[in-house]
Parts: sequence; structure tokens; C-alpha cells
Amino acid sequence: MARISGVDIPRDKHIDISLTYIYGIGRPTAIEICKKANVDANKRVKDLTEEELAAIRREVSTYKVEGDLRREVALNIKTLMEIG
Repeated sequence: MARISGVDIPRDKHIDISLTYIYGIGRPTAIEICKKANVDANKRVKDLTEEELAAIRREVSTYKVEGDLRREVALNIKTLMEIG
């Protein structure tokens, strides 16, 4: 399995589907990441080269995902609950 943003993504699925396993990335964002990284979204993860994986990792790092996003959402909920 390839590891992106601390998440093991499935090797046998297309990259646009595999990226959705990362919290905060949906299908539209996954397709956008593939376009920016110049990677065919229909390519399977196991067929990606190290350069393509590195480009995808670079693009994903520009988004707020996983722990950072969860922390921000929790903080926003807490703030809204305090407001009443």
C-alpha cells in the first residue's frame, strides 16, 4: 500500500478513488489533485511511479487533511457550542 498523509491507500483501486480514503478528500478534490500532479486519475495506485506518488503527496500537502482538519472541525464545533 502507498502511504499518503499518514494513510495507507489501497493499491488495487484507481488513484482518484484511493485518495478518498484520506479524511478531507472527496472525489472532486481527488480528481483536481490528479490534474495538478499531471497523473491520470484512472491509473491504479500499484502502477504509479515514485515520481507520480511524490507529485501527488506534494499536492495533498497543500490541503488541510486528516489530523489538522479533524482538529479544526472539533475546535469549530466547540466554539459554536460555547456561543450557544
